Amino acid sequence: MTDIRESVATPPAVWSQLVGQEPAIETLAAAVASPDAMTHAWLFTGPPGSGRSVAARTFAAALQCTEGYGCGECTGCRTALAGTHADVRLVVPEGLSISVAEMRALVQTAARRPSTGRWQVVIIADADRLTEGASNALLKAVEEPPARTVFLLCAPSDHPEDVSVTIRSRCRGVTLRTPPPAAIARVLAERDGVDAERAQWAASVCGGHVGRARRLATDEAARARRADVLRIPVGLRNPADIFAFADVLIRAAEADAAEESKERDETERAELRTAMGGDGTGKGVASAKRAAESAVKALEKRQKSRATRTQRDTLDLALVDLAGFYRDVLVAGTGAALTHPDHAEKIEAAARHWTPEDTLRRLEAVLACREAILWNVKPRIAVEAMVYALA
Repeated sequence: MTDIRESVATPPAVWSQLVGQEPAIETLAAAVASPDAMTHAWLFTGPPGSGRSVAARTFAAALQCTEGYGCGECTGCRTALAGTHADVRLVVPEGLSISVAEMRALVQTAARRPSTGRWQVVIIADADRLTEGASNALLKAVEEPPARTVFLLCAPSDHPEDVSVTIRSRCRGVTLRTPPPAAIARVLAERDGVDAERAQWAASVCGGHVGRARRLATDEAARARRADVLRIPVGLRNPADIFAFADVLIRAAEADAAEESKERDETERAELRTAMGGDGTGKGVASAKRAAESAVKALEKRQKSRATRTQRDTLDLALVDLAGFYRDVLVAGTGAALTHPDHAEKIEAAARHWTPEDTLRRLEAVLACREAILWNVKPRIAVEAMVYALA
């Protein structure tokens, strides 16, 4: 068995999934190696793109590793990372929240002994989306956990508004940091085969979001949508621009969500029909077809909810880009690193023409729009109000 100090110094494949998170790797690897460092509930927090769910899946793989340290090559590691391990369950909310019914079913499943692995691992990718009832159902399981069950919760922060104090107090925290651009660029070049120049550009403008960097480096449409968003601050010149640019933001979010969901939705529907015999022919299949169609309608309802969530998440990324532009205007000339270094000329020009008060007012309008959407204001209404304030 590989010495744990060697594993941390030169991370095996399973830990290499985490970009620029050496302190977290050291903590998690130590817990895998030593029962004294292990606990039954963990809370992964960090800024968007830092890799909270990736850290949880990586930790789950290391816990199921037959070598005991996260080799990345054994069946336990590979199936846990691929999402096919029988004793690793990943909960990602299809809609805007995780319901109490879903959590109760999960808690019951988690109470079972591991069937093939060393642990029964439950990963909740967006613990901040738990409803109050779901939080209470989870709390009971976290308070009295089965001997070989581990709960891995992921949330943007450990603030009470994200994760209840009672759950938070029963978890060991792992705080992830924003990965440095150099680490992101290296991963894009080595793991994804992106050429060095584009990898460095994507790493410099992604805001520390590894997934976003990969998307910008490999998807021309994503680059075009970002460019459209960053035209807004200096492009608002007359009243007609308000609705035109609001439409740009909404359509970009819709296009991103549709692109992300289309292939997955069609695959899910086809697999469900096949599993229920809905595509069968011959005598006696009418009942199976009716049941299949009913199940497909329920699936489509969940997919619609998931698409709404994806659209809002994508719109939020665009708003973060917009907020980053105004932040850059505020710090222009101070020597601080820019969020959008490839738009430095526009940022410097805006800094010369806008007062700090005007720039701050615009930044606050973007942040208010993000908050309004969080509180379920219709995205188009929130965005049009924001663009009007920006103008």
